[in-house]
Amino acid sequence: MKKSFKLATMTAGAGALVLTAAACGSSTSTDTSASPSAEATTASAPFGPACSAVPASGPGSVAVIANEPVATAASGIPALSTLVAQAQAAGLVETLNTTENITVFAPVNDAFAAVPAAALKSLTDDPTGALANVLKYHVVAGQLTPAELPGKHTTLEGQDITVTGSGESFTINDSAKVVCGNVKTANATVYVIDGVLLPPSS
Repeated sequence: MKKSFKLATMTAGAGALVLTAAACGSSTSTDTSASPSAEATTASAPFGPACSAVPASGPGSVAVIANEPVATAASGIPALSTLVAQAQAAGLVETLNTTENITVFAPVNDAFAAVPAAALKSLTDDPTGALANVLKYHVVAGQLTPAELPGKHTTLEGQDITVTGSGESFTINDSAKVVCGNVKTANATVYVIDGVLLPPSS
């Protein structure tokens, strides 16, 4: 049975605040209509409630992130600082930056904070083993578009994740939800999620 530690208290509004500096905005428009635009559901546009407060230019913007490899891009996003620190501890930064055409499911800081302390300690006590395997379980081959997300995908760790949903609403392993998706970096497509995924054997 697939497991994850999910941040159960994250609402759409809270997600927008916690990811203010995340790289998943797509427009400088002042249109405040609640109806999503046609572009929001295309294969080229970021989507999700946590994408709305991203700066249109400068550090953390879509234009900057698109030219950086994924681990470098994530290092400029405060809401992903825990993920970046864990990737550094696990020795995976170079792997993430140099592997072409991958999809990364990136847990926000609060998702890691929701992991029970004992469980997190067991991972961080074995950074290049257990922790590395958990982080690899968040990476799959190919840059998946939203239309390609539903279904089973084999991870870098070797086991499958299952994504359900459509449009702008996706859930991984029946638990973690995408809060800002289809964010492009130089070598990856990123889907920011509100839970830490665990391989079935963990």
